[in-house]
Amino acid sequence: MKVILVDDEPTMHLILRKMLVKLPDIDVAGAFTDTRSASAFLRENADIGLAFVDLSMPGESGMEFAAKMEDAGSPVQIVFVTSHKEFALKAYELSVLDYLVKPVSQERLQRTVNRALANQRTVHAPSQSAPTPALAGPTVLTMLGDVAVSNAIGRVKWISRKCAELFAYLLLHLGKRIPRSRLVTDIFGGMQTNAEGYLNTTVYQLRKSLEPLGLREVVRSENDGYALELIDPVIDYAEFERRAEQLQVIDAGNVERALHIERLYTGDLFGDKAYVWAIYETERYADLYASFVKRLAAVLIALNDTATASKLLLKLNERNPLDETVLRHLLTIREMTGDKKGLTALYTDYVRLLSRELGIRPPGELIRQYDMLLSRFSDKK
Repeated sequence: MKVILVDDEPTMHLILRKMLVKLPDIDVAGAFTDTRSASAFLRENADIGLAFVDLSMPGESGMEFAAKMEDAGSPVQIVFVTSHKEFALKAYELSVLDYLVKPVSQERLQRTVNRALANQRTVHAPSQSAPTPALAGPTVLTMLGDVAVSNAIGRVKWISRKCAELFAYLLLHLGKRIPRSRLVTDIFGGMQTNAEGYLNTTVYQLRKSLEPLGLREVVRSENDGYALELIDPVIDYAEFERRAEQLQVIDAGNVERALHIERLYTGDLFGDKAYVWAIYETERYADLYASFVKRLAAVLIALNDTATASKLLLKLNERNPLDETVLRHLLTIREMTGDKKGLTALYTDYVRLLSRELGIRPPGELIRQYDMLLSRFSDKK
């Protein structure tokens, strides 16, 4: 594989050359102190497979250089080499191969080069016909706590963060055409320049990510927009919602079924991605889960299964410590299990939280419940 070095410090050229020469199948074809020269060289040499690029350089930065290469559809793989760790998250918004922090170790460089070589072999491997949907089996979409797509062939490996985000966006509007203008605004609105170009690149990356699973064609272009079309996909959040709404009444006869449904909710929609455009749906599913668990916990308490009820309620309490209904159930469990100290601590912490966060006192009904539960300890004595 032919590689180039782009760094305004000639010393880094010497260091990287010395390290790269030790690696088999690597040929350093050029070294440049600015991105303009590197860009001109790449236009004349289409066989360059990898570029090691410094982020901070006079004139055009390494980030801007990578963005231009991505927008132009350049096949060159890019690795950022820099001493600025704080730029790592922003760098991975682009489809760069890796991010190396100076000083670079030989072992770390070797791992990066191995990834680049593996990617190059995949790209240049003899093309094979895409698996048919029948052979691939059902498409399983895990969006609670993650953004994952899999079938019988394997699991999708996203080329970039943005192509995973684009898939999630289209999935929430499954089967519907979304105009390009709306995608640019919702997904790339924070980018000051060339958002249209980023969308083009991201659509390409999304299709390439889905291709190994025989799903490239599910992203369809329609009238200056895009739509996601899947045949009978298994979508975890849709399955959770369907089953939770079917079980309107939870009782002793179906409590095990309810516990199974609760386990389907493996995390908030799209996990920790925190997509701004998905806030409404994320909160809607979180509220649906909380409501379901509170109904389930009430039945478990009535059945004297305080251990299971407490475990579920503590999960909700961690998510929203101000939820009064959850607190009431937990106070009841503390009394049922004879934990007077735990009862007092739980109530006291809640009162302090209300005062600190909201500047209010607990409602009278909660105060009366607490006093009643305390009195039962005295009655038992």
